[in-house]
Amino acid sequence: MSVNEIAHIRIAPENRESFEAAVAEAVPLFRAAQGCRGMRLDRSIEELGAYMLVVAWDTVEDHMVHFRESPAFDQWRGLVGGYFAAAPQVGHVETAVAGF
Repeated sequence: MSVNEIAHIRIAPENRESFEAAVAEAVPLFRAAQGCRGMRLDRSIEELGAYMLVVAWDTVEDHMVHFRESPAFDQWRGLVGGYFAAAPQVGHVETAVAGF
């Protein structure tokens, strides 16, 4: 069973294109990370500058230890951290009911 990391991210709306390009540049960091099964960045339609990063991990430890304590995390933050209007709100979820 996998867990999803959900990070709510806010940036200045005028930085959308640059921020999205930086996240795209970081995709290989996640692809190479231990236990990472996939990632995506969703943007809000109603709120410009509001995003949700969703990363599928095998375990919370794969995210919080293996990735967060690796050089790849520093590279990730170097690419995108300057765009954050505030610290991202990050949590982990697992599927309780799989609908369809």
